[in-house]
Amino acid sequence: MLSDVIKKGVGRAPHRSLLHALGVSNGDMEKPFIGIVNSFAEIVPGHKHLNRLAASVKDGVKKAGGVPFEFNTIAVCDGIAMNHPGMKYSLPSRELICDSVEIMARAHAFDGLVFIPNCDKVIPGMLMAAVRLDIPCIFISGGPMLAGKLNRGKEKISVDLSNVFEAVGKVNRGEMSAEDLALLEKEACPGCGSCAGMFTANTMNCITEALGLAMPGNGTIPAVDARRGELGLQAGRRVMSVVKEDLRPRSIINKQAINNAFMVDMALGGSTNSVLHLLALAREAGVDYPLENINEISEVTPCLCKLRPAGDYHIEDLDRAGGIPAVMKNLKDLLFTDQLSVNGQNIGEIIQHAEVLDSEVIRTPENAHASKGGLAILFGNIAPEGAVVKRSAVAPEMMRHRGPARVFDSEEQATQAIIDDNIKSGEVLIIRFEGPKGGPGMREMLTPTSLLSGTGRDKDVALITDGRFSGATRGAAIGHVSPEAAGNGPIRAVRDGDFITIDISRYSINAELEDEEIQNRLKGLAEYIPDTSGFLRRYARNVTSASTGAVYKE
Repeated sequence: MLSDVIKKGVGRAPHRSLLHALGVSNGDMEKPFIGIVNSFAEIVPGHKHLNRLAASVKDGVKKAGGVPFEFNTIAVCDGIAMNHPGMKYSLPSRELICDSVEIMARAHAFDGLVFIPNCDKVIPGMLMAAVRLDIPCIFISGGPMLAGKLNRGKEKISVDLSNVFEAVGKVNRGEMSAEDLALLEKEACPGCGSCAGMFTANTMNCITEALGLAMPGNGTIPAVDARRGELGLQAGRRVMSVVKEDLRPRSIINKQAINNAFMVDMALGGSTNSVLHLLALAREAGVDYPLENINEISEVTPCLCKLRPAGDYHIEDLDRAGGIPAVMKNLKDLLFTDQLSVNGQNIGEIIQHAEVLDSEVIRTPENAHASKGGLAILFGNIAPEGAVVKRSAVAPEMMRHRGPARVFDSEEQATQAIIDDNIKSGEVLIIRFEGPKGGPGMREMLTPTSLLSGTGRDKDVALITDGRFSGATRGAAIGHVSPEAAGNGPIRAVRDGDFITIDISRYSINAELEDEEIQNRLKGLAEYIPDTSGFLRRYARNVTSASTGAVYKE
């Protein structure tokens, strides 16, 4: 066992003495040591309940003959960090989470790990740590929040946090009262869990099942459902078998597993942030995964689900309809079904007995919402290394758009222009210097996109940025433009009035400028140095492009 280096032999007497101080008995020294990686935090609604889930996991480990040791990671609530300087720290937290897990696992020689994530950057940070460490492990998320219920006369409508962001735009435009907003904000988030739509956290928790690192139900069983605690108990038991079988993450995570994850993501209409995170995971696993692969998958994968923000259903509806195994069953002709899973079966065996219980929530390929997947990677002269759009949430009339550029050098500038109604129909808003280095931290821009959506402007205005978007974003919101402006990418050359052509069906995005003109505009521009300090300064110096997952330089 890996933990023998702190348990066995005369020279390990000091180690054993310290372990005895923790209550470890002589008999326990013969058992596997299991690290319980918990992202519990009282400031994050998705994580506030994770101590209860960790207790179930530890109970399962003990019953299966292991010794659990719980430790914590940091966690950022993207919703609370949104629209102020705190959002600069969200994506960078992913690298800190990954590094801190590596430190704890290596320093304490665990034989296996159970990861308990739930929110946006915690899940990919832990996934990256899992393949970096290559120690037998299993994931059990905290589960999704239930949708809120808002009374509308005799009818109750389902709402979530994205409704609140969009309502702010309506209030600013005089289309909704402050009193109705106050009522909505109290009802939208009824309890613990990751926000109720197919936003980044739930996207990542769902595709962790498709990757093979979590058991069925990981992505969809609600946080407050008794089945969540039972799944935690099962995960604790199952990790002991994973350790015994020496089933390691790198024997599961390969190109086929990442293909499966993207296929499920496409079918769900998941968050654009999955592109960043799965590219980063591929890098940690040593898998070569070009961006072009994503469009190849998108071309053949139908969009089977319309969940918030693209539709009216929530994750609890997806769970009721059969969950991720049911989605994968409807994709069985596309998936690599012989891929391994930590639950002891391959993907084909997992989906064999799955059943679609609501064919409107999870459609068949023949009755799909769209014949192509929910994500698309666009390329062109202002994004030669790619840009990402959640096309399942784009209005049909905006799938192809041509309009004059309106350039802003920060999210705040663009947001104020939208609030002031200083945006013309047909314009293409360009928000730059918000990339991994330029932000720094590649902020999510749910505020400007929600303001546009809340007032219907997402149907006549496009938005392009080297930053990124929340999974709750809808409309022609194109992010991750690479190279970023701070790296002197061509988006830096765009000026007010330059015409921009977007054609999502053809995966293209271009400024109507000759290459020579772009290069002439870029010549002589001073190096962009973000005005920051502390951790973010170190991050800006070391982070790479969004096209490679915004990971650190080698």
